[in-house]
Amino acid sequence: MTDHRDIDPDGADSRAAIKADMDSGSSHGQLLFALMFIALAVFLLSQLGEQTKFSSKGKFFAQPAFWPAVGVIGMVFFGALHLVASLLDIRKKGVATAPTTSPGTTDNTAGNIFSVELREGARWLLAFEHLGWFMVYVYVTPKIGYLLSTIIFLVLLTWRSGYRSKRMLLIAAAVGFAIVLVFKSFLGVKIPGGAVYEALPDAIRSFMIVNF
Repeated sequence: MTDHRDIDPDGADSRAAIKADMDSGSSHGQLLFALMFIALAVFLLSQLGEQTKFSSKGKFFAQPAFWPAVGVIGMVFFGALHLVASLLDIRKKGVATAPTTSPGTTDNTAGNIFSVELREGARWLLAFEHLGWFMVYVYVTPKIGYLLSTIIFLVLLTWRSGYRSKRMLLIAAAVGFAIVLVFKSFLGVKIPGGAVYEALPDAIRSFMIVNF
C-alpha cells in the first residue's frame, strides 16, 4: 500500500474544489457534453446534402443518403433531448442548492454553473497532456535510446502524477529498467538503437544496440 507521504498534495485536484463544484448545481460536464454533441450533430446535418445525395432511381430505403440521414437526424433529435434534459436537471439542482438571496442582491447561479462547466472541460483537456508525454517519448527514443528514454519517461510521469518522494522516483526508474530488460533484452523486440550509441566504442555500441 502506498504511503500517503509519497504523494505531493500539489499534484492532485483539491477535494474542496471538487466538492464545491458538486454543490453548485453543476451537472459536471453533462451540459458541456450536450452542447458539444448537438453542435457536432447540427454541423453534420448541414453537410448532409453535400456529402451524400438522394437519387430519383431506386427504392427510397436503398438510397445512398437514407441511412446517413437517419443517423444524423437521430443525432440531432436525441442530442436536443439530452440538452433539454441537462438544462432541466441543472435548473432543478440550482433551485435546490441556491442560497436564499436578500433583497437588492443578484443570484449568480447561472454564472457559477457556467464557470464550473468550463473547469470540467479543462479537466477533460488534461487527457491530452498524457498524449503529449507519449509523443515526446516516441520522438526521443531513437535519439537517446530505449533504455534512457524509458527511465526518464517513467520518472517524469511519476513525478507529474504527484508521487515526488525519492523512494517513488527510484521505484519508477527501476520499473523502467525492468521494462527494457523484458522487452528488449529477453524478448528481443525490434526497437531502433539510440543515435547517442554511435559515440560509444564499437564493442559497447553493439552491446547497447542489441540489448538496450
